[in-house]
Amino acid sequence: MSNSVLGLRLKQQLTLTPRLQQSVKLLQLSALECVQELHQAITQNPFLEESLETADTRSEAQDNGADEPGQADLDFSGPSGNGADDAPDWTEWTAAPSTLRGALREQLLLLGLTERDHVLANLIIDALDEDGFLRQSLEELATLAPGAAASELETALRIVQTLEPTGIAARDLSECLSLQLQAMDRETRGCELALDIVQNRLALVASRDNTRLLEALRCPEEELRVAMELIRSLDPRPGSKVGTFEPRAIVPDVIVRKEKKRWVVTVNSAIYPRIRVNQQYADYFRQARDGETALLAQHLQEARWLVRNLEQRFLTIQRVAEAVVARQRNFFEYGDLAMRPLTLREIADELGLHESTVSRATSHKYMATPRGVVAFKRFFSRQLATTSGGSCSATAIRALLREFIAAEDRRNPLSDVQLTELLADRGVKVARRTVTKYRRSMQLPAVDFRRA
Repeated sequence: MSNSVLGLRLKQQLTLTPRLQQSVKLLQLSALECVQELHQAITQNPFLEESLETADTRSEAQDNGADEPGQADLDFSGPSGNGADDAPDWTEWTAAPSTLRGALREQLLLLGLTERDHVLANLIIDALDEDGFLRQSLEELATLAPGAAASELETALRIVQTLEPTGIAARDLSECLSLQLQAMDRETRGCELALDIVQNRLALVASRDNTRLLEALRCPEEELRVAMELIRSLDPRPGSKVGTFEPRAIVPDVIVRKEKKRWVVTVNSAIYPRIRVNQQYADYFRQARDGETALLAQHLQEARWLVRNLEQRFLTIQRVAEAVVARQRNFFEYGDLAMRPLTLREIADELGLHESTVSRATSHKYMATPRGVVAFKRFFSRQLATTSGGSCSATAIRALLREFIAAEDRRNPLSDVQLTELLADRGVKVARRTVTKYRRSMQLPAVDFRRA
Protein backbone atom coordinates (compact mmCIF):
# COMPACT_ATOMS: atom_id res chain seq x y z
CA MET A 1 0.00 0.00 0.00
CA SER A 2 1.51 3.31 -1.08
CA ASN A 3 1.48 6.42 1.07
CA SER A 4 1.02 9.91 -0.36
CA VAL A 5 3.45 12.52 0.91
CA LEU A 6 3.26 16.26 0.43
CA GLY A 7 6.49 18.18 0.10
CA LEU A 8 8.03 21.43 -1.15
CA ARG A 9 10.95 21.58 -3.53
CA LEU A 10 12.86 24.63 -4.67
CA LYS A 11 14.42 24.79 -8.11
CA GLN A 12 15.82 27.47 -10.38
CA GLN A 13 14.56 27.81 -13.91
CA LEU A 14 15.69 30.28 -16.56
CA THR A 15 12.82 31.81 -18.51
CA LEU A 16 13.11 34.37 -21.27
CA THR A 17 10.74 37.29 -21.01
CA PRO A 18 8.73 38.24 -24.13
CA ARG A 19 11.06 41.20 -24.70
CA LEU A 20 14.16 39.00 -24.59
CA GLN A 21 12.52 36.47 -26.88
CA GLN A 22 11.84 39.23 -29.39
CA SER A 23 15.42 40.51 -29.05
CA VAL A 24 16.88 37.04 -29.70
CA LYS A 25 14.58 36.52 -32.68
CA LEU A 26 15.54 39.85 -34.29
CA LEU A 27 19.25 39.26 -33.80
CA GLN A 28 19.33 35.88 -35.52
CA LEU A 29 17.33 37.00 -38.58
CA SER A 30 19.08 37.88 -41.83
CA ALA A 31 18.77 41.44 -43.13
CA LEU A 32 15.94 40.63 -45.55
CA GLU A 33 14.07 38.53 -42.97
CA CYS A 34 14.39 41.37 -40.45
CA VAL A 35 12.97 43.87 -42.96
CA GLN A 36 10.01 41.55 -43.59
CA GLU A 37 9.48 41.17 -39.84
CA LEU A 38 9.44 44.95 -39.38
CA HIS A 39 6.97 45.52 -42.22
CA GLN A 40 4.69 42.86 -40.75
CA ALA A 41 4.90 44.51 -37.32
CA ILE A 42 3.96 47.89 -38.83
CA THR A 43 0.84 46.43 -40.45
CA GLN A 44 -0.28 44.59 -37.30
CA ASN A 45 0.57 47.08 -34.54
CA PRO A 46 -1.44 50.35 -34.58
CA PHE A 47 1.21 52.13 -32.48
CA LEU A 48 4.00 51.59 -35.00
CA GLU A 49 4.57 53.80 -38.01
CA GLU A 50 7.27 54.25 -40.62
CA SER A 51 9.08 57.54 -40.72
CA LEU A 52 9.08 58.69 -44.33
CA GLU A 53 12.34 60.54 -44.69
CA THR A 54 12.88 61.92 -48.16
CA ALA A 55 16.08 61.57 -50.11
CA ASP A 56 16.51 65.36 -50.01
CA THR A 57 16.53 65.27 -46.22
CA ARG A 58 19.16 62.56 -46.18
CA SER A 59 21.32 64.41 -48.72
CA GLU A 60 21.03 67.58 -46.69
CA ALA A 61 22.06 65.71 -43.55
CA GLN A 62 25.11 64.30 -45.32
CA ASP A 63 26.05 67.74 -46.64
CA ASN A 64 25.87 69.06 -43.09
CA GLY A 65 28.40 66.44 -41.99
CA ALA A 66 25.99 64.00 -40.35
CA ASP A 67 27.46 60.55 -40.28
CA GLU A 68 24.54 58.29 -39.40
CA PRO A 69 25.09 54.53 -39.45
CA GLY A 70 23.89 53.00 -42.68
CA GLN A 71 23.63 56.30 -44.57
CA ALA A 72 27.01 55.97 -46.24
CA ASP A 73 26.92 55.11 -49.92
CA LEU A 74 28.54 52.01 -51.33
CA ASP A 75 30.97 53.73 -53.67
CA PHE A 76 34.17 52.77 -51.86
CA SER A 77 37.55 52.10 -53.37
CA GLY A 78 39.56 48.91 -53.13
CA PRO A 79 42.56 48.15 -50.92
CA SER A 80 44.94 50.09 -53.12
CA GLY A 81 42.65 53.09 -53.28
CA ASN A 82 42.44 53.16 -57.08
CA GLY A 83 38.76 53.99 -57.13
CA ALA A 84 36.39 52.35 -59.57
CA ASP A 85 39.04 50.00 -61.00
CA ASP A 86 39.18 48.13 -57.70
CA ALA A 87 35.45 48.23 -56.97
CA PRO A 88 33.97 44.81 -56.18
CA ASP A 89 31.81 42.93 -58.63
CA TRP A 90 28.26 43.66 -57.49
CA THR A 91 26.99 40.45 -59.08
CA GLU A 92 28.31 38.87 -55.88
CA TRP A 93 25.32 40.38 -54.13
CA THR A 94 23.10 37.68 -55.60
CA ALA A 95 23.01 34.24 -54.03
CA ALA A 96 24.36 31.45 -56.18
CA PRO A 97 21.64 29.06 -57.37
CA SER A 98 21.39 25.63 -55.79
CA THR A 99 21.67 22.97 -58.48
CA LEU A 100 20.83 19.28 -58.55
CA ARG A 101 24.48 18.31 -58.93
CA GLY A 102 25.53 20.65 -56.13
CA ALA A 103 22.92 19.18 -53.78
CA LEU A 104 24.03 15.62 -54.57
CA ARG A 105 27.71 16.45 -54.10
CA GLU A 106 26.99 17.95 -50.69
CA GLN A 107 25.36 14.67 -49.68
CA LEU A 108 28.37 12.71 -50.97
CA LEU A 109 30.66 14.61 -48.61
CA LEU A 110 28.73 13.17 -45.65
CA LEU A 111 29.14 9.51 -46.68
CA GLY A 112 32.86 9.09 -45.92
CA LEU A 113 33.61 7.41 -49.26
CA THR A 114 37.03 6.34 -50.43
CA GLU A 115 38.76 8.60 -52.92
CA ARG A 116 38.01 6.20 -55.79
CA ASP A 117 34.30 5.83 -54.97
CA HIS A 118 33.98 9.59 -54.50
CA VAL A 119 35.47 10.31 -57.94
CA LEU A 120 33.30 7.72 -59.70
CA ALA A 121 30.16 8.89 -57.89
CA ASN A 122 30.89 12.44 -59.08
CA LEU A 123 31.27 11.06 -62.59
CA ILE A 124 27.76 9.56 -62.33
CA ILE A 125 26.37 12.84 -60.99
CA ASP A 126 27.91 14.83 -63.84
CA ALA A 127 26.20 12.54 -66.36
CA LEU A 128 22.67 13.09 -64.98
CA ASP A 129 20.19 15.11 -67.02
CA GLU A 130 17.87 17.83 -65.69
CA ASP A 131 15.26 15.27 -64.61
CA GLY A 132 17.84 13.26 -62.67
CA PHE A 133 18.06 10.33 -65.11
CA LEU A 134 21.27 8.63 -66.21
CA ARG A 135 20.86 8.45 -69.98
CA GLN A 136 24.40 7.24 -70.72
CA SER A 137 25.37 3.61 -70.34
CA LEU A 138 27.99 2.58 -67.81
CA GLU A 139 30.16 1.39 -70.70
CA GLU A 140 30.21 4.92 -72.13
CA LEU A 141 31.09 6.37 -68.73
CA ALA A 142 33.91 3.84 -68.35
CA THR A 143 35.72 5.54 -71.25
CA LEU A 144 35.84 8.74 -69.16
CA ALA A 145 37.45 6.95 -66.22
CA PRO A 146 40.42 4.92 -67.48
CA GLY A 147 40.99 1.82 -65.42
CA ALA A 148 37.51 1.80 -63.88
CA ALA A 149 35.93 -1.63 -63.85
CA ALA A 150 32.24 -2.14 -64.63
CA SER A 151 31.64 -3.36 -61.06
CA GLU A 152 33.15 -0.13 -59.68
CA LEU A 153 30.82 2.03 -61.78
CA GLU A 154 27.87 -0.13 -60.77
CA THR A 155 28.79 0.41 -57.11
CA ALA A 156 29.11 4.16 -57.68
CA LEU A 157 25.68 4.19 -59.35
CA ARG A 158 24.11 2.42 -56.35
CA ILE A 159 25.72 4.96 -54.04
CA VAL A 160 24.23 7.89 -55.98
CA GLN A 161 20.83 6.17 -56.06
CA THR A 162 20.78 6.22 -52.24
CA LEU A 163 20.86 10.04 -52.23
CA GLU A 164 17.92 12.40 -52.06
CA PRO A 165 15.60 12.87 -53.88
CA THR A 166 14.64 9.20 -54.01
CA GLY A 167 14.62 7.83 -57.55
CA ILE A 168 17.64 9.82 -58.69
CA ALA A 169 20.18 8.35 -61.17
CA ALA A 170 17.70 5.84 -62.59
CA ARG A 171 18.35 4.61 -66.11
CA ASP A 172 14.69 4.46 -67.12
CA LEU A 173 11.25 5.24 -65.73
CA SER A 174 10.74 1.71 -64.43
CA GLU A 175 13.91 1.86 -62.33
CA CYS A 176 13.04 5.39 -61.11
CA LEU A 177 9.61 4.33 -59.82
CA SER A 178 11.04 1.10 -58.39
CA LEU A 179 13.63 2.99 -56.35
CA GLN A 180 10.90 5.17 -54.85
CA LEU A 181 8.72 2.17 -53.99
CA GLN A 182 11.64 0.25 -52.49
CA ALA A 183 12.35 3.20 -50.20
CA MET A 184 8.83 3.00 -48.76
CA ASP A 185 7.77 0.97 -45.76
CA ARG A 186 7.18 -2.57 -47.01
CA GLU A 187 3.93 -2.67 -45.07
CA THR A 188 2.50 0.21 -47.13
CA ARG A 189 -0.76 -0.98 -48.62
CA GLY A 190 -0.35 -1.85 -52.31
CA CYS A 191 3.44 -1.42 -52.28
CA GLU A 192 4.33 -4.99 -53.33
CA LEU A 193 1.77 -5.02 -56.13
CA ALA A 194 2.85 -1.56 -57.32
CA LEU A 195 6.49 -2.71 -57.42
CA ASP A 196 5.52 -5.71 -59.56
CA ILE A 197 3.61 -3.43 -61.93
CA VAL A 198 6.37 -0.84 -62.47
CA GLN A 199 9.06 -3.51 -62.91
CA ASN A 200 7.19 -5.85 -65.28
CA ARG A 201 4.00 -4.32 -66.63
CA LEU A 202 4.58 -0.60 -67.06
CA ALA A 203 3.56 -0.75 -70.74
CA LEU A 204 0.07 -1.90 -69.74
CA VAL A 205 -0.17 1.03 -67.32
CA ALA A 206 0.80 3.43 -70.10
CA SER A 207 -1.92 1.98 -72.36
CA ARG A 208 -4.42 2.12 -69.46
CA ASP A 209 -5.41 -1.48 -70.16
CA ASN A 210 -6.75 -2.41 -66.71
CA THR A 211 -8.46 -5.54 -68.04
CA ARG A 212 -5.20 -7.14 -69.14
CA LEU A 213 -3.55 -5.92 -65.93
CA LEU A 214 -6.15 -7.73 -63.83
CA GLU A 215 -5.71 -10.88 -65.90
CA ALA A 216 -1.91 -10.77 -65.63
CA LEU A 217 -1.78 -9.97 -61.92
CA ARG A 218 -4.75 -12.11 -60.88
CA CYS A 219 -5.64 -9.72 -58.09
CA PRO A 220 -8.90 -8.11 -56.93
CA GLU A 221 -9.88 -4.87 -58.65
CA GLU A 222 -9.72 -2.98 -55.34
CA GLU A 223 -6.07 -3.99 -54.77
CA LEU A 224 -5.20 -2.85 -58.31
CA ARG A 225 -6.88 0.50 -57.67
CA VAL A 226 -4.82 1.03 -54.48
CA ALA A 227 -1.59 0.07 -56.26
CA MET A 228 -2.33 2.41 -59.17
CA GLU A 229 -3.00 5.31 -56.78
CA LEU A 230 0.34 4.63 -55.12
CA ILE A 231 2.11 4.65 -58.50
CA ARG A 232 0.45 7.96 -59.43
CA SER A 233 1.78 9.50 -56.21
CA LEU A 234 5.39 8.85 -57.32
CA ASP A 235 7.55 11.46 -59.02
CA PRO A 236 8.56 10.46 -62.58
CA ARG A 237 11.08 13.36 -62.74
CA PRO A 238 12.76 13.44 -59.31
CA GLY A 239 15.55 15.80 -60.34
CA SER A 240 13.35 18.52 -61.83
CA LYS A 241 12.30 19.98 -58.48
CA VAL A 242 15.81 20.21 -57.06
CA GLY A 243 17.67 23.40 -57.74
CA THR A 244 14.61 25.46 -58.61
CA PHE A 245 15.93 28.91 -57.84
CA GLU A 246 14.36 32.27 -57.29
CA PRO A 247 16.90 35.11 -57.35
CA ARG A 248 17.48 36.19 -53.77
CA ALA A 249 19.53 39.28 -53.08
CA ILE A 250 22.21 39.13 -50.43
CA VAL A 251 21.96 42.36 -48.48
CA PRO A 252 25.04 43.22 -46.39
CA ASP A 253 24.41 44.05 -42.76
CA VAL A 254 27.55 46.15 -42.45
CA ILE A 255 29.80 48.09 -44.82
CA VAL A 256 33.57 48.09 -44.35
CA ARG A 257 35.78 50.72 -45.97
CA LYS A 258 39.24 52.09 -45.53
CA GLU A 259 39.46 55.72 -44.43
CA LYS A 260 42.86 57.29 -43.80
CA LYS A 261 44.61 53.94 -43.22
CA ARG A 262 41.87 52.84 -40.83
CA TRP A 263 39.18 50.26 -41.48
CA VAL A 264 35.77 51.67 -40.58
CA VAL A 265 32.64 49.57 -40.00
CA THR A 266 29.19 51.08 -40.68
CA VAL A 267 25.86 49.36 -40.09
CA ASN A 268 23.77 49.29 -43.26
CA SER A 269 20.59 50.57 -41.58
CA ALA A 270 19.40 52.32 -44.77
CA ILE A 271 17.71 49.09 -45.94
CA TYR A 272 15.42 48.95 -42.91
CA PRO A 273 12.15 50.86 -42.54
CA ARG A 274 12.65 53.71 -40.07
CA ILE A 275 10.05 52.64 -37.53
CA ARG A 276 8.93 54.62 -34.50
CA VAL A 277 6.09 54.71 -32.00
CA ASN A 278 3.20 56.90 -33.14
CA GLN A 279 3.25 59.48 -30.36
CA GLN A 280 -0.21 60.82 -31.15
CA TYR A 281 -1.81 57.40 -30.75
CA ALA A 282 0.19 56.82 -27.57
CA ASP A 283 -1.13 60.13 -26.10
CA TYR A 284 -4.70 59.25 -27.01
CA PHE A 285 -4.28 55.91 -25.28
CA ARG A 286 -3.05 57.55 -22.07
CA GLN A 287 -6.08 59.84 -22.02
CA ALA A 288 -8.54 57.01 -22.60
CA ARG A 289 -10.61 55.89 -19.62
CA ASP A 290 -12.09 52.78 -21.15
CA GLY A 291 -11.80 49.60 -19.15
CA GLU A 292 -11.07 47.43 -22.21
CA THR A 293 -7.55 48.69 -22.93
CA ALA A 294 -5.51 45.59 -22.11
CA LEU A 295 -4.98 44.68 -25.78
CA LEU A 296 -3.96 48.24 -26.69
CA ALA A 297 -1.58 48.35 -23.72
CA GLN A 298 0.05 45.17 -24.98
CA HIS A 299 0.42 46.63 -28.50
CA LEU A 300 2.01 49.79 -27.11
CA GLN A 301 4.45 47.79 -24.99
CA GLU A 302 5.39 45.57 -27.94
CA ALA A 303 5.93 48.63 -30.14
CA ARG A 304 8.37 50.12 -27.64
CA TRP A 305 10.17 46.80 -27.25
CA LEU A 306 10.53 46.44 -31.02
CA VAL A 307 12.10 49.90 -31.43
CA ARG A 308 14.58 49.27 -28.60
CA ASN A 309 15.40 45.72 -29.72
CA LEU A 310 16.06 46.92 -33.27
CA GLU A 311 18.54 49.46 -31.89
CA GLN A 312 20.11 46.67 -29.81
CA ARG A 313 20.41 44.50 -32.95
CA PHE A 314 22.31 47.26 -34.76
CA LEU A 315 24.59 47.84 -31.76
CA THR A 316 25.42 44.14 -31.30
CA ILE A 317 26.14 43.55 -35.00
CA GLN A 318 28.30 46.69 -35.11
CA ARG A 319 30.34 45.62 -32.07
CA VAL A 320 30.85 42.10 -33.39
CA ALA A 321 31.77 43.38 -36.86
CA GLU A 322 34.30 45.86 -35.46
CA ALA A 323 35.92 43.14 -33.35
CA VAL A 324 36.12 40.80 -36.38
CA VAL A 325 37.57 43.49 -38.64
CA ALA A 326 40.16 44.43 -36.02
CA ARG A 327 41.33 40.81 -35.72
CA GLN A 328 41.19 40.07 -39.46
CA ARG A 329 42.77 43.32 -40.64
CA ASN A 330 45.36 41.43 -42.68
CA PHE A 331 42.60 39.76 -44.70
CA PHE A 332 41.31 43.15 -45.85
CA GLU A 333 44.83 44.20 -46.75
CA TYR A 334 46.18 41.01 -48.39
CA GLY A 335 43.36 38.52 -48.96
CA ASP A 336 42.58 34.91 -47.95
CA LEU A 337 46.21 33.91 -47.40
CA ALA A 338 46.37 36.37 -44.50
CA MET A 339 43.21 35.09 -42.78
CA ARG A 340 44.04 34.22 -39.17
CA PRO A 341 42.34 31.57 -37.00
CA LEU A 342 39.38 32.93 -35.08
CA THR A 343 36.65 31.44 -32.89
CA LEU A 344 33.33 32.71 -31.61
CA ARG A 345 34.65 32.33 -28.07
CA GLU A 346 37.43 34.89 -28.68
CA ILE A 347 34.95 37.53 -29.87
CA ALA A 348 32.53 36.70 -27.06
CA ASP A 349 35.23 37.07 -24.40
CA GLU A 350 36.46 40.35 -25.88
CA LEU A 351 32.99 41.92 -25.99
CA GLY A 352 31.67 40.41 -22.77
CA LEU A 353 28.89 38.58 -24.61
CA HIS A 354 27.71 34.99 -24.55
CA GLU A 355 29.02 32.79 -27.33
CA SER A 356 25.47 32.04 -28.48
CA THR A 357 24.85 35.79 -28.89
CA VAL A 358 27.90 36.11 -31.13
CA SER A 359 26.70 33.08 -33.09
CA ARG A 360 23.30 34.70 -33.68
CA ALA A 361 24.95 38.01 -34.62
CA THR A 362 27.04 36.30 -37.31
CA SER A 363 24.56 33.76 -38.72
CA HIS A 364 23.15 34.74 -42.14
CA LYS A 365 24.94 38.10 -41.91
CA TYR A 366 27.13 39.59 -44.61
CA MET A 367 29.80 42.26 -44.80
CA ALA A 368 30.31 44.49 -47.87
CA THR A 369 34.06 44.95 -48.26
CA PRO A 370 36.44 46.14 -50.99
CA ARG A 371 37.09 42.42 -51.59
CA GLY A 372 33.44 41.67 -52.24
CA VAL A 373 30.50 40.64 -50.07
CA VAL A 374 31.76 38.23 -47.43
CA ALA A 375 29.73 36.12 -45.01
CA PHE A 376 30.53 36.74 -41.34
CA LYS A 377 31.08 33.01 -40.83
CA ARG A 378 33.94 33.03 -43.31
CA PHE A 379 36.08 34.96 -40.83
CA PHE A 380 35.83 32.12 -38.30
CA SER A 381 38.00 29.09 -39.04
CA ARG A 382 39.81 26.46 -37.05
CA GLN A 383 43.42 26.80 -35.97
CA LEU A 384 46.11 24.54 -37.44
CA ALA A 385 49.68 24.37 -36.19
CA THR A 386 52.77 25.37 -38.16
CA THR A 387 56.30 24.00 -37.87
CA SER A 388 57.48 27.30 -36.42
CA GLY A 389 55.14 26.89 -33.47
CA GLY A 390 52.60 29.42 -34.78
CA SER A 391 49.13 28.85 -36.18
CA CYS A 392 47.36 29.06 -39.52
CA SER A 393 43.67 29.23 -40.40
CA ALA A 394 41.84 26.65 -42.49
CA THR A 395 40.80 29.44 -44.87
CA ALA A 396 44.45 30.30 -45.55
CA ILE A 397 45.22 26.62 -46.21
CA ARG A 398 42.39 26.40 -48.73
CA ALA A 399 43.75 29.49 -50.46
CA LEU A 400 47.21 27.88 -50.62
CA LEU A 401 45.78 24.66 -52.07
CA ARG A 402 43.89 26.61 -54.71
CA GLU A 403 47.10 28.49 -55.54
CA PHE A 404 49.15 25.27 -55.82
CA ILE A 405 46.59 23.58 -58.09
CA ALA A 406 46.20 26.65 -60.31
CA ALA A 407 49.98 26.73 -60.91
CA GLU A 408 50.49 22.97 -61.43
CA ASP A 409 51.58 21.30 -64.66
CA ARG A 410 48.40 19.91 -66.26
CA ARG A 411 50.37 17.01 -67.75
CA ASN A 412 51.65 16.06 -64.30
CA PRO A 413 49.19 17.40 -61.71
CA LEU A 414 49.83 17.32 -58.00
CA SER A 415 48.48 14.48 -55.89
CA ASP A 416 47.10 15.06 -52.39
CA VAL A 417 50.35 13.67 -50.95
CA GLN A 418 52.37 16.18 -52.97
CA LEU A 419 50.05 18.99 -51.90
CA THR A 420 50.60 17.95 -48.29
CA GLU A 421 54.36 18.10 -48.83
CA LEU A 422 54.10 21.57 -50.40
CA LEU A 423 52.15 22.77 -47.38
CA ALA A 424 54.82 21.30 -45.12
CA ASP A 425 57.45 23.26 -47.08
CA ARG A 426 55.44 26.37 -46.24
CA GLY A 427 55.52 25.40 -42.57
CA VAL A 428 51.93 24.10 -42.35
CA LYS A 429 51.45 20.68 -40.74
CA VAL A 430 48.31 18.92 -41.99
CA ALA A 431 47.44 15.31 -42.69
CA ARG A 432 46.86 14.05 -46.21
CA ARG A 433 43.22 13.28 -45.40
CA THR A 434 42.75 16.90 -44.32
CA VAL A 435 44.09 18.08 -47.67
CA THR A 436 41.67 15.70 -49.41
CA LYS A 437 38.76 17.03 -47.35
CA TYR A 438 39.60 20.67 -48.13
CA ARG A 439 40.08 19.91 -51.84
CA ARG A 440 36.68 18.22 -51.98
CA SER A 441 34.99 21.09 -50.14
CA MET A 442 36.34 23.46 -52.83
CA GLN A 443 34.89 21.16 -55.54
CA LEU A 444 38.36 20.56 -57.02
CA PRO A 445 38.68 17.20 -58.84
CA ALA A 446 41.19 14.51 -57.94
CA VAL A 447 44.58 14.26 -59.63
CA ASP A 448 43.43 11.78 -62.32
CA PHE A 449 40.68 14.11 -63.47
CA ARG A 450 42.92 17.19 -63.56
CA ARG A 451 45.45 15.58 -65.88
CA ALA A 452 45.28 17.11 -69.36
